Amino acid sequence: MAENFLIQTYVMLIFFISRLIFSLGKSKPWISSTTTSTVTTIIPPMILTNYKEIGYKLRDDHEAINMASTDYGNMVRQIPAAVLYPSSIKDIATLIKSSNNLSLPFHIAARGHGHSVRGQATAPNGVVVNMMALKSQRDGPGVIVSGNPFYADVGGEQLWIDVLRATLEHGLAPVSWTDYLYLTVGGTLSNAGISGQTFRYGPQISNVYELDVVTGKGEFVTCSAHKNSELFYAVLGGLGQFGIIVRARIALEPAPKRVKWVRMLYTDFSEFARDQEQLIKINGRKDKNALDYLEGSLLMNQGSPDNWRSSFFPPSDHSRIISKVTDNKIVYCLEVAKFYDDRSSKTVDKVLKLLLKGLNYDPGFMFEKDVSYMDFLDRVRGGELKLQSQGLWEVPHPWLNLFIPKTHVSDFNTGVFREIVLKRNITTGPVLLYPMNRNKWDDRMSAVIPDEDVFYTVGFLHSGGFDDWESFDEQNKEILKFCEDAGINVKQYLPHYKTQEDWMKHFGSKWKTFIERKSKFDPKKILSPGQRIFSHQ
Repeated sequence: MAENFLIQTYVMLIFFISRLIFSLGKSKPWISSTTTSTVTTIIPPMILTNYKEIGYKLRDDHEAINMASTDYGNMVRQIPAAVLYPSSIKDIATLIKSSNNLSLPFHIAARGHGHSVRGQATAPNGVVVNMMALKSQRDGPGVIVSGNPFYADVGGEQLWIDVLRATLEHGLAPVSWTDYLYLTVGGTLSNAGISGQTFRYGPQISNVYELDVVTGKGEFVTCSAHKNSELFYAVLGGLGQFGIIVRARIALEPAPKRVKWVRMLYTDFSEFARDQEQLIKINGRKDKNALDYLEGSLLMNQGSPDNWRSSFFPPSDHSRIISKVTDNKIVYCLEVAKFYDDRSSKTVDKVLKLLLKGLNYDPGFMFEKDVSYMDFLDRVRGGELKLQSQGLWEVPHPWLNLFIPKTHVSDFNTGVFREIVLKRNITTGPVLLYPMNRNKWDDRMSAVIPDEDVFYTVGFLHSGGFDDWESFDEQNKEILKFCEDAGINVKQYLPHYKTQEDWMKHFGSKWKTFIERKSKFDPKKILSPGQRIFSHQ
């Protein structure tokens, strides 16, 4: 009896599929990303008749499918059956409900600016929601500033650069950022959102008052720490598993006007790490004597000491910096910033001097700039445009981002930077390394970090060719194996795992809660299949 029902269902689905293809005007098979055989989707065109308000917004043309099949990483291709271009939040809820109403639900993934690197925002044989389509469909502005204390209500599809521009018009700005601003608000809040401000203000997920979420059941829910709090904490850092963020209320503070931007070079790793850890001890949100930004990075034999993320060092100093790198193989760069406005312009130099007093950077290798607040936050954009003009932006990006316990950062330096990286001698992109304070994170959220008061983030931001990116991936695997063998309990940021066992290990004590929340908010496991957390997704 059950077998007959399944056969009948399959026949009906094939019929519906052919109708959908005909209705959308593109009669062609879909090719799986993992095989070369023709596959069928389980998305029935009954959506077109029962949910007419979204049926005509589903596209399966080449442009739409190609856009939704890959991401910034350019290493994974997962082909969806269709792409939804919503004109309202209701369209998203309707799509999710339509999937829930089927005996064989189809998968759905929200895609913002597509800056994931391992296909996390894809939906093989499902539907990808192009969140960017909402930007042009909203009745009002996507960023609304109000309140006391001040906040901005921001559409989940808005880019952080849009948030910055809109809030600066009111003399305000968020306090926690990512290095690259052309990311969607919903996208970074589904991960964490980290940068040089995190040590003091926490990640972006620690600076949210309220969310509007469309859950995996298609329910529109407003949540906060005081209302529907379980969903609120689940979604923040939840990798898109529990709902799609369609609005976030972001904390704002008065915006500075300019930035004192300083870089210092070290050849001694211990001094480099010690100085970073000392500086992030001063981290009160209202402490005027604290730094506003701190990051660290590595300079290696790669030509210019500058990279695509920013051009900083004076050209007249390039030769002596390159000579230092050549002599030492690796030079560590400590980068800090102090923000100021008209009122603090007369004291900022004194405050910065006191903060940097006693640091053990190599004498004669401190460099300083004074730039506008906008130019500082948007510092990566220039490098992006340059790479785009050279055809080097849309290439494979086999990135590896990790959180490392402070107690093992020296071991990581010795075993990874000094051994694996130097021996392989293929790393040419930026390599970041800087500390954060655990007490700036909220453990009730889904994001996972090491269980130490201070931990480091390391980012290998590789760019490769389509024929050689695997060599970077092999290096990534060697790094992860070294950490496992050395007993370094690293946590991946922007995580990518292939088995549920690895995901369980990643979440650790949070796994039970993660599963319970999934069952509550997305019981049919419809959302974000590209993360591959659940084996049958």
